[in-house]
Amino acid sequence: MTQRFNISGMTCEACEYKIQHVLSQIPSVSSVIAEYSNNSVIIESLEKIDKSVIIETLKPHSKYALIENTDLAIEVSNSFSETQSNQYYPLFLIAGFITMVSFLTSFQQGIYIAKNFEVKMFLHNFMTGFFLVFSFFKLLDVKAFAESFQMYDLLAAKLPIYGKIYPFIELGLGILCLIHFQVHYVYIADIIIMGFGALGVIQSVMDKRKIRCACLGSVFNLPMSTITIIENSLMVLIGIILLNL
Repeated sequence: MTQRFNISGMTCEACEYKIQHVLSQIPSVSSVIAEYSNNSVIIESLEKIDKSVIIETLKPHSKYALIENTDLAIEVSNSFSETQSNQYYPLFLIAGFITMVSFLTSFQQGIYIAKNFEVKMFLHNFMTGFFLVFSFFKLLDVKAFAESFQMYDLLAAKLPIYGKIYPFIELGLGILCLIHFQVHYVYIADIIIMGFGALGVIQSVMDKRKIRCACLGSVFNLPMSTITIIENSLMVLIGIILLNL
C-alpha cells in the first residue's frame, strides 16, 4: 500500500535522509521517499500506516511534525522520475574519466607503444582515482552522506560513527595508493570494505527498498540498484586481481 503524508521541518536533503531512516523503522514499511521541497513523504507498506504511528515515531525528533489532514492512499510513480540513464549519468561520467586517466597513465614508455601497457598499473591507478574522487563527493557533506549511508550499510546502521569516518577511510586508501605505500594492505582493505558494503546494498536491492545510493554523497540523486552492486563488486574484483598480479 502506498500513502502520502506531509511532514514539516524538512529543509534540506539531510532532512530527507533523516526522515527516510526514521520512518523506515516502522514495522511493515518497505520504503520511504521524502521530498523537502514540498514537505511530502511517500510510504510504501504491507498495511495502512495510521497517523498516530507517524506522530509517535517522530516524537523523539522534535524538529519534524506531521501536518494534519494529509493521509492519502495513492498510486504514485517512483519519485526518481528521471530515466535511469539520466540518473546515473554523473556516475557513468565520473567512472569514464577515472578509466580514461587510468588508461593514459598505464604506459611505461609512451601511449603509442601498446606493448608497454601494464594491466596492474591500470588497475592500481583506477583504484587510486576511485577512492580519491568518490571520497571527495562524500566529504562535501559528511553528515548528509552518513545519514543516507546508514539506511543500507549494515555496519553504519549499527554504528553511526562508521558512516561519518567512511569518507576519510576512502580518502586515506586513495592517498596510500597514490604514494604506493603498503599497497598490499590497501588491496586487502579494499576487498574487505567494499565486499562488506556490497552485502548491505544487495539486501536493500532484494528488499526493493527505494532509497538513495550514497556512493557520490548527497550531491547527486542516485537510486539504489544493481548498478551499485556492480560498483562494489568491481572494486572487490580489482583488489583480488591486484593481490595476485
